Amino acid sequence: MKAGDGASERASADFGFERVALDEKQGRVDSVFHSVARRYDIMNDLMSAGLHRAWKAQLVSMLRPPQNRAFAHLDVAGGTGDVAFRVLAAGGPRTRVTVLDINESMLRVGAERARERKVDEAGDRIAFVTGNAETLPLPDASFDAYTIAFGIRNVPRIETALAEARRVLKPGGRFLCLEFSAVDIPLLDKIYDAYSFNVIPRIGARVAGDAESYRYLVESIRKFPTRGAFAGMIERAGFRHVTDRALTGGIVAIHSGWKVS
Repeated sequence: MKAGDGASERASADFGFERVALDEKQGRVDSVFHSVARRYDIMNDLMSAGLHRAWKAQLVSMLRPPQNRAFAHLDVAGGTGDVAFRVLAAGGPRTRVTVLDINESMLRVGAERARERKVDEAGDRIAFVTGNAETLPLPDASFDAYTIAFGIRNVPRIETALAEARRVLKPGGRFLCLEFSAVDIPLLDKIYDAYSFNVIPRIGARVAGDAESYRYLVESIRKFPTRGAFAGMIERAGFRHVTDRALTGGIVAIHSGWKVS
């Protein structure tokens, strides 16, 4: 290895199957989600045959927001509000959710849906905040739980985002991450690959008018760390009692960790 090669490697990141400058990745990811914001949840239904709804329901079931006490929840990369609305519905009247996303197009969709669904008629149960998962504009130890669904693989510096998640959680707070994973059932893995690379970009082109963004999303899944490797990253960020739960043959997994102190 030549001098400086290590620094060069650290300064780059995966953008799907392409290797790009680390500082370039966030802008390119932003462009993807600006492009797909209006059709994002419809595309999730089409791409997963509606399974994303069951996966998110399982996430909220594991979260178990309380019915009888205050509960401050942070949902990161959740701009359209899909997870946040579920948390509010599952929690009691003192549940408050902050939805944070770096992409303002996604946040606008979420805020519009919150108004349409009248999920916050009192005006104090849900807030939509523009922010970066790597530098959360939020105080230390201010949330009881943190979720991120299908978002962490798009973060350029995952370790930094995990450290930030721990920082804003209160002692005893829980980190939950729903993310695509590696299919671990023979034959299903081949079917899943064929569907992902051949069908999903075509659906993106037809429904959202954007095949390339969905090709990136498929590629980004394949570049995400294995469940074991990601569990190690969560532990190194300082979380304890780290577990992962594979769903639907390993297509997705829910990763859990606790801030003990």
